[in-house]
Amino acid sequence: MSTSAGAAAPARGPASAGPGEVQHLPRPYVPPPLRPALPIGVAVFAVLLAVIAVVLLLQGALVLLNLLLGSNVVPTTLLVTTTVDEYGAVILIVLGAAMLALARALWDLERWALYVTVGLLFAALVYFFFTSSITVLFVVLLVVFIYLLVVRHHFY
Repeated sequence: MSTSAGAAAPARGPASAGPGEVQHLPRPYVPPPLRPALPIGVAVFAVLLAVIAVVLLLQGALVLLNLLLGSNVVPTTLLVTTTVDEYGAVILIVLGAAMLALARALWDLERWALYVTVGLLFAALVYFFFTSSITVLFVVLLVVFIYLLVVRHHFY
């Protein structure tokens, strides 16, 4: 006994989709975020800052070496300053390490490094202005200050 009333209609699911139906769409393409290019002026400034930082680190280490082991270990002609005590040598080492970290962060275009650098440059410009020391160094710092403000959109 076969009854046609008991026959079920074909199931409409993923396996039985018609030829015009789309089952799955691929994920939409999302391009990776663009990293801004390193401006040449920031690169030059970061390299100069790193060189100054290494000089400060070496200066502090050599002065500390001279103070701890005697004044004949490092010739005084290699030292930039000879009137630094142990605390001054440690301060030179810490300052050099901080400047090296700042140079690395500027190279990586980190925004906090831009803020710190602009703040330090502004403080130096204010100091030079109010002490009437408008020299070539003042002009160079002013140019770097303005340049960093112009290229601030490259930092993220």
